[in-house]
Amino acid sequence: MSRPRYSSADVAARSSNFRKWEMVALLWFAFFLNQGDRQIYNSVISLIGDDLKLDAMKLGLVATIFTIIYGLLVPVAGYAGDVLSRKWLVVASLAIFSIGTVFTGLAHGFILLVVFRSIATGAGEAFYYPAANALIGEYHQKSRARAMAIHQTANYTGVVVSGFLAAWIGEKWGWRASFYTFGIAGVVWAALVAWRLKDAPRADKSPVARVPLREVCSVVFRKPTVILLAVAFGGMIFVHIGYLTWMPTFLREKFNLSLTHSGFSSMFYHHLLAYVGVLFGGWLSDRMAPRRRQVRMEIEFFGLLLGAPFIMMMGSANSLMLTYVALAGFGFFRGLYDSNLMAAAFDVIPPPYRASATGLILSFGFIIGSAAPLVLGSMKSGLGLGVGLSSLGAVYLVSAALVFVAMKFYFPHDFHQDHPPN
Repeated sequence: MSRPRYSSADVAARSSNFRKWEMVALLWFAFFLNQGDRQIYNSVISLIGDDLKLDAMKLGLVATIFTIIYGLLVPVAGYAGDVLSRKWLVVASLAIFSIGTVFTGLAHGFILLVVFRSIATGAGEAFYYPAANALIGEYHQKSRARAMAIHQTANYTGVVVSGFLAAWIGEKWGWRASFYTFGIAGVVWAALVAWRLKDAPRADKSPVARVPLREVCSVVFRKPTVILLAVAFGGMIFVHIGYLTWMPTFLREKFNLSLTHSGFSSMFYHHLLAYVGVLFGGWLSDRMAPRRRQVRMEIEFFGLLLGAPFIMMMGSANSLMLTYVALAGFGFFRGLYDSNLMAAAFDVIPPPYRASATGLILSFGFIIGSAAPLVLGSMKSGLGLGVGLSSLGAVYLVSAALVFVAMKFYFPHDFHQDHPPN
């Protein structure tokens, strides 16, 4: 039998399709390390406190400073993603935060912990997400929400795996070994990404679109939808960071779980259902968007609204099983929201400004959310972690209201139609 013959156009299409999904795979593991690195600290926070003689306020302050550094630098990272090579920003980010993670394991006091963990690692991580999401947005148009949803699952996997693995390594060989393990893995992956990842062609076909900063601000800040989505994201991040930082400690203290068990269980049930939510939300929005253009924001709204009761339940449940049910419900609806986090914003932001817009949205989110570890840390000795964690549900309701206002009153005017998909 003769081999089927393919035209040059067929070959080019197959190559293009392979490259855009290879890019998602490369970024998936980079994001896995990015998010896994962030959870290491939370998983071994009690070991660090015992070893370095730090109280809950100082331990929370380390996480808060990390988040502030991230929030301040991510708009710079976003603008850099629109004027510099997005590939090399991803590579540099991966290498820098991984090296910072290795050095965190060398810290012998509060000041060095802040320098290596909060400043070096936080600064390195800030430059990953805007460039990575802009790359996905350029490579994927019809499949944008699905590609971003798949990328987002790396967040969940990284948090769950590191929550378990860092705690297990910490119990076996000490908390420093956890940082060494993830940091070295990140340096190795940075080398692979530098070899295989390719920049997507910009919309104007030039290698790098030099977008003036004034033009970026003019486009982004004239979109009320973007501003409201950014503030709503801030509420979501406040909840998320508070949960990630203190849930392992809450389970350990309330239900007398081991460090490994609490590190795993606090993350697994939540993120398992978040997988389902994010993939379902991405599939649903891509399927419905051609007929219902506001669907991405509708999915975000319901994710926040319906997730709030489960958040309230997770801090107040009197049995471990009910706590796990609450974590799972919270995770599913958090996944729905995450599936369209940037896909919804990109519906109102033209391609040349998307990395910058991503940076601004993340900045709002992480600056607002930076207070969560410190707030819950201060509540721990007064009202208790259970009350603090349950109160996060009210924050989700406020964020849902902001998305609703943006969707009903501003989105129809702000909507941007992409160029015809490839």
